[in-house]
Formats: sequence, C-alpha cells, structure tokens
Amino acid sequence: MFTGIIAAVGKISRIESAKGGLRLAIDAGKLGLSDLKVGDSVAVNGVCLTVVKRGKKSFGVDVSRETLRCTAALEQLAEVNLEKALRLSDRLDGHLVLGHVDGVGKVVRFEAVGKSRLLGVRAPADLARYIARKGSITVHGVSLTVNAVKGVEFEVNLIPHTLAATTLKDLRMGDRVNLEVDPLARYAERLLGKK
Repeated sequence: MFTGIIAAVGKISRIESAKGGLRLAIDAGKLGLSDLKVGDSVAVNGVCLTVVKRGKKSFGVDVSRETLRCTAALEQLAEVNLEKALRLSDRLDGHLVLGHVDGVGKVVRFEAVGKSRLLGVRAPADLARYIARKGSITVHGVSLTVNAVKGVEFEVNLIPHTLAATTLKDLRMGDRVNLEVDPLARYAERLLGKK
C-alpha cells in the first residue's frame, strides 16, 4: 500500500533479461535505502515491485512479462518515480494507492497554466467510469486530484512542487502513462452490484 506521494526520482540504470521477464537495476536517487530490505515493496512509476537485490544506492526488482504487458515506462533506461511502501504509522498525505496499475493512458494535453501545467489523459474506456471530478487518480505513481472529466478523458493540474518532485514534468503528447483509479470506486461498484 502506498500514498502516491513520491519520495524520490530514481533511474532505471540497467535492464537484463530474466526468466519470465526482466530484472531492473534502479539507482535510488534521494530515496533512503537504510530501511529497505530484500522482499520489501517499492512503487516504481506506480507499479508495486518487490526488491530482490539491494546495494548502497540502488536496488533490483524483477518485472514479469504480464506486468510489462499492462504497464508503461518500465522497459527503458529512464527516470522513474519512487515510493516505499506505507507503514501503518505513516501520514496519509495522498490517497490509498495499491500499486496495481489498472491500465495505461495516453497524454493528450500538456500545457502551461502560469507556473503549473494542465495534464490531459485519455484513459482506457473500461476505466473511465471510475474517474470522477474531484476524485483521486494515480498517474505514474503520483496521487492527483481530477479537475475535469469528459468521456474517457480527464484533466489534472500539476503544481510547481509536483513538477519539481516527479518525472511528470518530462511528459510529452502521446506518452503512455500508468493509471490506477481510486480503489474506493471499485469497491463501491462491487458493493452496489453494478457492472
């Protein structure tokens, strides 16, 4: 479980073939690793991955073919958003994030609005019903508030702090982004028995 508040920007520094997928070496950037051990979970661009190796300033994770099939931006040497798993004693500053990517969206708008940026994303059609104005959504692991929804597209505002503290500042039109809808929406649907 995570909050969607990014602790550091790291970088995928090495990609190796592994049985059933890939092994990634991730330079942790400013993410403190003193309390991280093999078996712990780390959200990498919003994808919950298990630490299989730990160094002084880096860690390794295995990514299955299935995870690669349904996520974006894990198969390239690039910067990534990092967050360690939530402890029960931690503050919940974002929203409850599972690290289970629901689908991949496409950036359809990214423009300056003063010092902020307006980010528009086209979500997969089967996820759109879970996205609500003023609700929460996770984009590449970042907890954001939805400002507007029209059909399968939604918009969020990226404030200067979010731009400085995450990789979202580097997005371009057409980029694919990992999306996780607010899990409360899924539970509500299940409890109400709607399809």
